[in-house]
Amino acid sequence: MATGPDARVTPPPPIERVLETCVYAADLDAAVAFYRDVLGLTLFSREEGRHAFFRCGRQMLLVFNPDATSAHDRPHDRTPVPRHGAHGAGHVAFAVDEDALAAWKRALEERGVAIEFETAWPRGGRSLYVRDPAGNSVELAVPAMWGL
Repeated sequence: MATGPDARVTPPPPIERVLETCVYAADLDAAVAFYRDVLGLTLFSREEGRHAFFRCGRQMLLVFNPDATSAHDRPHDRTPVPRHGAHGAGHVAFAVDEDALAAWKRALEERGVAIEFETAWPRGGRSLYVRDPAGNSVELAVPAMWGL
C-alpha cells in the first residue's frame, strides 16, 4: 500500500453508521436481566456462556463474555470470528429524546439502578450515567450533545 504525500489512493465510500458495538460481561444472566429487563432492549440471540445480542433500533448491542471470546476459536464455527475480549469497565451510550430523559431517570430509580452521574452538556443535550452489573458505564444521552 502506497503512503505519503505522493500516494494516489481512491478514498473509500463514507461509513453510514455504527452497526454494532459491544461491552464485555462475564455474568451473561445479569447482563441479560439489565439490558432486556431494565433498559428494554430486545434479546436477539444468546449462546450460553459466550454472548447475548440485543436489538437497539437499527443497531445491535453485543455483550460478550471476554473469557470465552478471547480463549480460542470454536472449531464448530463455519466462519470463525477473530478472538477478542476486554476486562474492566467499558462504555456504551444510548440515544434518548430530551423529553424522555426524566422518565428514564424515574424508571431506573424505581428499578433500583443508581444514577452515577447526570450532566447538561455545553453544546446542548443532557446525559444520565449508570453502571450495568459488569461495571460498564451505560449512558442515556440526548443526541444534541453531538449536534445530532
